[in-house]
Amino acid sequence: MTPKADDQSSPAATPFVRGDTLHDCPPTLDDQGVIDFCRDGFVIFPGVVPDEINSKAIDYVDNIDSNLTPPDLAHTDWFVDGVLKNPQAAGAVRALLGRDFALPVRIHNHRGPLPASNQGGWHRDGGALYTHRVEYLQVFYYPEACTDEMGPTEVLPGSHFVRTKHNMMSHYGKIAGTVSTACVAGTIFLTAFSIWHRRTRATSGPTGKSKFRNLLKYTYWRTTAPKRDWIIDPAFDFAGIDFSPTGDRALFEQSQGAIAAGKMFAWLSGVQEQYIKRGGPSWPLGPVGMPPALENPTDQP
Repeated sequence: MTPKADDQSSPAATPFVRGDTLHDCPPTLDDQGVIDFCRDGFVIFPGVVPDEINSKAIDYVDNIDSNLTPPDLAHTDWFVDGVLKNPQAAGAVRALLGRDFALPVRIHNHRGPLPASNQGGWHRDGGALYTHRVEYLQVFYYPEACTDEMGPTEVLPGSHFVRTKHNMMSHYGKIAGTVSTACVAGTIFLTAFSIWHRRTRATSGPTGKSKFRNLLKYTYWRTTAPKRDWIIDPAFDFAGIDFSPTGDRALFEQSQGAIAAGKMFAWLSGVQEQYIKRGGPSWPLGPVGMPPALENPTDQP
């Protein structure tokens, strides 16, 4: 498997949405949290949506009874405030996409029967770009608890850097190092759009209000240029951080995963112009060549 080719497009996003769709809030990821996202391509927030909102969401999707886009849900006040603007999850979106990010305009429900003998094939969703830039985030919300027997989605850490065609990945079975998103009700998880994922086989019947496994999916968008304005630790040592994705040795050749993650972090920090991969054990594999803006002032002579 090979890392994605470099993207040569402009480093700054262009606003393209109406002002009333934008949102800003305090970031909830720190330097380490952003690095973890760059390395693995996802972050999970268990049980952050209140039970009252979860119950309303289940009633809504069961009334629609479709895996197509639930009409108007992205513009329904209780869903926008309770889910799309959830402080913990939206705060992570704010850390990764910057201030005044664009809220989702469409919700899709991955609604599956319980039980279900078939499982999904490995894939990345259509429209994914092969780039280190983080211009948008694909986010998932479980309004009910989803056990491992109910066919939760599983993701492959670090796979957002692996470029391959759909017909060359969908046939894979179990891959070492995958992570199940089985969870309690009200869980939200954020992903890099290009991460490999699939639904697993559902062997149990319903355990909650709905007779289906419901997983709502939506996308946030960047409208401002990237910069390091999440929760900052002035003493954070970027020279000693391991940027290797989980399972790096299985997916990548000779530290290429860490190099890709470091490049993504430099872009998110707004210091891409200072990042030059010099080869060998240079940054992010070691301190030599680290972008000056990331140097810890306390380490300076």
